[in-house]
Amino acid sequence: MAGLHTALRPQPPSSAANNHSFIAKLLLLLTLLPLSLALFAFFLQWRGGGVDDPISRWSLDESHKFPGMDSSPLATVGHSSSLHSSDCSMLLGHSNTASFPYFRDWKFKFESDLKPKICITTSTAAGLEQILPWMFYHKVVGVSTFFLFVEGKAASPAVAKVLESIPGVKVIYRTKELEEQQARSRIWNETWLSSFFYKPCNYELFVKQSLNMEMAIVMARDAGADWIIHLDTDELLHPAGAREYSLRQLLLDVPGNVNMVIFPNYESSVERDDIKEPFTEVSMFKKNYDHLTKDTYFGMYKESTRGNPNYFLTYGNGKSAARVQDHLRPNGAHRWHNYMKTPNEIKLEEAAVLHYTYSKFSDLTSRRDRCGCKPTKEDVKRCFMLEFDRAAFIIASTATEEEMLNWYREHVVWTDRTLNLKLLRKSILTRIYAPMTIIQGLRESGVFGAVIASAQGSLSKDKFLASVATNNSSRMTSASESFTSRKIGRNIESQSTARTTLEIIPFAPHEPAVPPLSPPTIQDDDLTNEA
Repeated sequence: MAGLHTALRPQPPSSAANNHSFIAKLLLLLTLLPLSLALFAFFLQWRGGGVDDPISRWSLDESHKFPGMDSSPLATVGHSSSLHSSDCSMLLGHSNTASFPYFRDWKFKFESDLKPKICITTSTAAGLEQILPWMFYHKVVGVSTFFLFVEGKAASPAVAKVLESIPGVKVIYRTKELEEQQARSRIWNETWLSSFFYKPCNYELFVKQSLNMEMAIVMARDAGADWIIHLDTDELLHPAGAREYSLRQLLLDVPGNVNMVIFPNYESSVERDDIKEPFTEVSMFKKNYDHLTKDTYFGMYKESTRGNPNYFLTYGNGKSAARVQDHLRPNGAHRWHNYMKTPNEIKLEEAAVLHYTYSKFSDLTSRRDRCGCKPTKEDVKRCFMLEFDRAAFIIASTATEEEMLNWYREHVVWTDRTLNLKLLRKSILTRIYAPMTIIQGLRESGVFGAVIASAQGSLSKDKFLASVATNNSSRMTSASESFTSRKIGRNIESQSTARTTLEIIPFAPHEPAVPPLSPPTIQDDDLTNEA
């Protein structure tokens, strides 16, 4: 009984109090510990505390400004000045967002065994604000090599210096030496381009592009390229239909017996008259005839043209990619051909060339300033191949600023939302966001700014100009070995060539060059139905 009584006796009060105190302290510690850690983290973030934010590593250095914005290309710029310079701020991507930060450390270098190897050639006078987004977009979708035939703004030291610094880019300057070498091209002895010779403006540009394409074929073969594409810097390839958004994947799936791939073009349909950066501000495009049913195209033709001469403002016959093979030649700016055979070609059912034509109001005057023709209906026929270009040139040459803007709004800008929605539902118009997303990601990640900043510190101006002259001379001397001799206006003795790409072969009739062509008109449909 004594033992049982002892076991049932209550514990001393001090022991129970100690247990309760221990549990309370433990709960307090578990509560305060996470709160303390949270407050410590907040304090470090607030003070900067040495925390290395990965996003901050991709922030653009504010000390460099877009070349040409001031008298000195290395002039510094703050936030206030960047607000007044849309070209600078948009190109360098001053943004607080962190889209695609991984682009910042991309070198955009492709391994030599990456197949197929794709090159693009272009003739341009544009500035960095247009060329860099165009180029790096195509690098993202799989283009490894660029041959840039530059003049005007593109050939200025500040711009060319940046272009020369980019891996995979070859810059060819339009020097007197280059013109003399191209004057000896075999093209002048042939008939396929002869209808474009000795004419001004667009015809002259068309011949120049063809001669540049001829040289680019040789360079593409030397670079080990599998495919070559001629593209303007207001055009983006849209590789829809591939298993991934990749031009390489698209061309990898092309059957081996196909020599040429045609990309139908879509035309930008701007919805505002104040577009500054078409690649990131335009998402609506008019589809090509080849990607529509005949009933849809002709059934909506009048509403689609809105009183303009044709369904598209400019050309409608697309651009093409060609396999780099022996005897390949250009066939105008839109097609390729072969001296020995007719290329086996296919037309892609989903992929397209996005053509940002007249997407800025300033395009009216810039096109006018490049041509010295008289603004009369007769004279513009000598200078321009397409009806809309002729009408735009006359307006830009004769109208006031206000009249030009009204004309631009009426003929170019799609302001009727009801009509836009109707044509979108009919698939005449379509929305495409992939290019603008990629380019905006590149810009916000500081890729363009990094390229400019890197080039600015690489060479002094004097050394740069000397290197341009030396490099251009050596490149042109090497490339000239590939061309036969003819001087414009007089014959000179033919010289032998060392390469086989443009090797002289017995002359045979060749298909004439394919000019920029308008899409089918309603009259074409009427004639077809009558037949």
